This record gives sequence, C-alpha cells and structure tokens, in this order.
Amino acid sequence: MPERVPKQVRNRLEDLRRQIHYHNYRYYVLDSPEISDAEYDRLMRELQDLEAHYPELVTPDSPTQRVGAPPLEEFATVRHRVPMLSLGNAFEEQELRAFDERAKRHLGADPSEQIDYVAELKVDGLAVSLTYERGLFTHGATRGDGFTGEDVTINLRTIRAIPLRMLVESAPPLAEVRGEVYLDKREFARINKEREEAGEPLFANPRNAAAGSVRQLDSSITARRRLDIIVYGLGAVEGMSFAGHMEVLEYLRRAGFKASPQSRLCHGIDEAYAYCREWQQRHGELTFGTDGVVVKVDSLALQERLGQVSRSPRWAVAYKFPPEEQATVVKDIMVSVGRTGALTPVAVMEPVVVSGSTVQMATLHNEDEVARKDVRIGDTVVIRKAGDVIPEVVSVVLSKRTGRERRFKMPDKCPVCGADAVREEGEAVRRCTGIACPAQIVQRMVHFFSRGALNAEGIGPALILQLAQRGLAHDPADLFFLTKEQLLSLERMAEKSAQNALDALEASKRPPLDRLIYALGIRHVGEHVAEVLARRFGSLERLAEVSEEELSQTLEIGPVIARAVAIFFRQKQTRELLAKLRRAGVRPEALEAAAPAGGGPFAGKTVVFTGALSMPRAEAERLVASQGGRATSSLSKSTDYVVVGESPGSKYERARQLGIPILTEEEFRGMLSEPQEVT
Repeated sequence: MPERVPKQVRNRLEDLRRQIHYHNYRYYVLDSPEISDAEYDRLMRELQDLEAHYPELVTPDSPTQRVGAPPLEEFATVRHRVPMLSLGNAFEEQELRAFDERAKRHLGADPSEQIDYVAELKVDGLAVSLTYERGLFTHGATRGDGFTGEDVTINLRTIRAIPLRMLVESAPPLAEVRGEVYLDKREFARINKEREEAGEPLFANPRNAAAGSVRQLDSSITARRRLDIIVYGLGAVEGMSFAGHMEVLEYLRRAGFKASPQSRLCHGIDEAYAYCREWQQRHGELTFGTDGVVVKVDSLALQERLGQVSRSPRWAVAYKFPPEEQATVVKDIMVSVGRTGALTPVAVMEPVVVSGSTVQMATLHNEDEVARKDVRIGDTVVIRKAGDVIPEVVSVVLSKRTGRERRFKMPDKCPVCGADAVREEGEAVRRCTGIACPAQIVQRMVHFFSRGALNAEGIGPALILQLAQRGLAHDPADLFFLTKEQLLSLERMAEKSAQNALDALEASKRPPLDRLIYALGIRHVGEHVAEVLARRFGSLERLAEVSEEELSQTLEIGPVIARAVAIFFRQKQTRELLAKLRRAGVRPEALEAAAPAGGGPFAGKTVVFTGALSMPRAEAERLVASQGGRATSSLSKSTDYVVVGESPGSKYERARQLGIPILTEEEFRGMLSEPQEVT
C-alpha cells in the first residue's frame, strides 16, 4: 500500500522526476544540456527501477510515461474552451499595411498612431491545444474545425519538448497552451529515408509527416518520429492575467515551453514589415519549415476590442513569403499513378536549383492545369516549391517558344495497368479504375482488410507490404491462398503469428455484404452507401450486373455514385477478383431489410450544409442524425434540404437550379425545436 512506502523513497522519486524534467527542458527546449547523455540515462534508469518496485507511485507527469502505449481504436473528440481561429493572409507589403489600417480604423485610432505588434515565424506544422490543470498536463487535442478537435493526449505525451508539468512554482488552475507540432527538417529526411528503404510511400512534406504522426492510433509510432513543438499563445486561462502577447510568450518560456524563439516586439507596422523581409531572406537557415510570419497586436486589451470576423481574428494576420522561382526546360511530361488511382501529369525537366535543392520533376496537378497554363513538351517554364517543399510549374515563358514544342494529351487508360482512366463530372482528376493496379494495390489491400471492411485482425500495412514486395500478394484475394510456410518466410513472423494471421483470414470469409462492398474500395462508396447498395440489391452478383440507370434511380444513390459503381464492375480486373474471392471461399452474408427511420422533422431525409454556420458543422450533422436523417457532403436530386450559412458555395446555386428546399440556419434550428406528433 502507498502508506507503507518509505519516505526517503517518495522523496527520491520526486527528486528524480524534478531533475529529469529540468534536464529535458535544457536539452529539448533550450538546446543547452548541462549533463552528459550517460548521466541522464543513469537518472532515468534509477527512476524506472524505483517505479517498477513501487508501481502505485507512478504519476501521469512522470518522464517514464512518455513512451508509447497500446494502440487506440479511435480518437475521442474534445471541444476547445476558446476556439482556435484561422488567420487571414497578406501576400505583399500593401496587404500587410492594409491590415494595420483596418485595425486602427476599427479602434478609432489616429492613422499616424503606432500599434505595437509581435512578429513571430509561422511554423509549418499541426496546430494543437495543450490543457494544464494546476500545472499538470492533462490532455491535448488537434485544432480540428477550430471548435472541436481530436484527443491526441497519448501521442503528445511522447513529445519531449512538451513539459508534463509546468516549471513554475505557482501554476494557474487552468491553462490552454496553443502550439504547432512539427518535424525538424533533418528528422523528416531520416524518416523518409527509412520509408524509402522499407518500400513505403514517402511523406510529401514535413507538415504532412507531423500531422500523420500526431494522429497515429499507435502512439509507439509517434514516439519514434521525434516530433517537436513551438508554442505561440494561450487559449483559456484561469487565475492569471497578462497585459500583452509578448508577456504571454515570456511566461510560457519560464514555464518550460519552447515559445516562438525568433519572436520580436515591433513598434509599428514598419518594424513588423522589416521583420518579414528579414526572415523572407533568412528562413532557409531554420531547422523547421515556415511559410511566413504571423503579425499580432501585442496588447490583449486591444485584441479584445478588435475581436474577430467570421473565423479569423482582426488582431492578427499571416504574412506569406513569396516562393523562390527559377526557369528551366520541360524535357517530357509523364503520368504518375497515386495510391488512390489518381493520374497526375508530371513535368520532367532540365535540373535546376530551387530553394537550396536540385529539382528535375514538378507536378502539373491535372489535365486542366496543363491546358490552362498551356504547358508543352520543350517549353521553358518557371517553377517554384509550393510550401517550400513540392516543386510545381508556375507559368510558361512564351517568348522562348520555337514552334517545335509538343502538346500533351492525358491518357484514357492507366499507364501502369491498362484499366480505364475515368474523369468524373465536376472533378479535375482522372483516376484508374483497376482494382489490381500495382500502383495502388498495397493501399487497396490494407483498406480491404481494415476495421470498417473485412476487419481481419493482424492483417495490417506492414504484413501486406512484405507480401507485396515478396510477390506473394497482387490483389486482396491472394491473401486467402497463403500457406503457413509462406508466412513463416517473412521477417519477424513466428509460428503463432502466422497461425493467427491464417485464422483471421479464415474468420473474415463470411463478412456482411455491405462490408465486402465497402472493402472493394469503389470510388464514392463509403460505409453508408455500401449498406444502401447491399440492402437494395441483395448480392454482389446482382450488384455487378445492374445498369447505371437502375443504380441512379436508387434512393440515396446519385448519378456520380451510380457511374462510379457501374464503371468499377465492368472492369476485367474486377470480374477476375470477384471470381478469385469466390474460389477462396469468401461468401458474404445478405443484410436484413432496412428498419424504418425514427421520428423527427428530418426522419428519412438527406440534408446538405453549405457555408459557415454559427455551430460546428459536425454538431449540425449530429443533430440531423439524432432526428433520423442523414447529412452528406454531396448534392443530388435525392437531397431533401440544403441548409445555407454565411458565404455559401456553389451548392447553394445548384440547389436552387434543382428546386431543392433551402433553409437558413435559423429555419433549420426552428425545425429542430418543433414539437413532434406522438403516434
């Protein structure tokens, strides 16, 4: 029992934790260690040994709790006490000065009066909120939609630059610390090198890698990624007050955080713009990615007076750096096939140095972009790195044309597998429809056996990747024909693991029909649409034969989904896969007839939201579901209502053209509050 633990042991545990927290701060935040790695390891080993002997004394803020924990099934959601707003952008000096003028005008200040600003580098990462209660880190969440994020506490604990306990004597009862999780450029290079050697797809840029790492359900993977964080402010805070933003940053540094190390107090917009110009030239020196500078009004009282417009504060703006541009010649245009089947034209160019690295290939995005920019093979083009990372073609230097340039035509067949490459109405991307396309097969197989599909436990990405690399699996059906001997030939595969994999595959041979339809990875067919198709047509054989016209007449199946399903089932690769699944003994179970929808004004109705609402979009969709309806993002003739918020998009005009009933948010709320008849 805890009361029997000797006092000297308790004191030593507390002392070890205090020392390790301090040395973590020196090493990961200040980059100025005071002890050697060997001394640090000795302290950590002593702490681990003591906690192993006295597990009842392990605390949530112990340095030993930073390691990964068992994988989660999904992330819970967290509502931010203070919304995490997005920023308006300024792309040139005039726009930055216009921001300053608007702030003065809103405050009723004299145009010649100077406002003090804090300028800090905009870290290119994933925004998170860290909640501390009486100095103890209790949970952390992603930004999400600004109002509600995902609870990623278990992953954020693995980031050593996040103090598990604030290093101040009198911590506030509550503090939400806001920051940006990122990957150091060297760490990004290391991870991509490892992924390349393992045959895994590379991360496109450090931001994507950081975001993917924070949102890993398996925190042990996050722990291996060596993420870092820079904090930039506070959300909700109790028991403390500050006069200005720079004061907040200074407090956060004292509390043990790495707070915007290059931040500067600027007296007036001239000094703020000078800071922007300075770092526009120097940002290549940084170890983290940045695409600009955030300029904030320093005074918190003025921030409060300025308030916000829509989801952006009036007291802050992001000044974006213009990307470096260079000219080169397009030698050829090839087509790459992505993991989702998207065909992307890529310019193969004469090598040129852009933003410190040699570039030979640049994305042309899609065939519309090629036509809009009129990029031809042999053209001289201007290129840059989007977000300082991904090379892209900006424009053609028409004055360099000779007349010998060749136009590019997008293929209507996949260049990898030969299946139809289809471009759906309203989309810019052409996609391969081949289910066995080598360019996308690994991800298709991972999806096929995932939790929402056949749910074969233990048949995950690492195993599937090995099988594909060894030539043992070319499509999902191949896995059902594996032998134990073949599995045992894989790396890190023991007898028990091999048998578990075979048992999981055998158990997945009788899935509900909707799960098998979803597992096939048909474009636009998610879990709900798969269930609709399964209940309507009853068998995979019937679904494979049905016409596009009959599909489009099915409730909740619009013309876009109908076309995607029809195209998918007419492919030779699809027919071959279905035949192979039957030979493997995969027999889906038909679903029972759908139960009638519950009561409520939206019972059995399909609702589409467009524009900015006063409530989070997820909350509005939940309200529809609670009334027996369904909220979707796609608009079709079968849509029952379109709810319109501020600044609605093209869906509003299309709804008017189709004659779909349109509701304001007020009318939507009114319908929710209407009393329902009791039958």
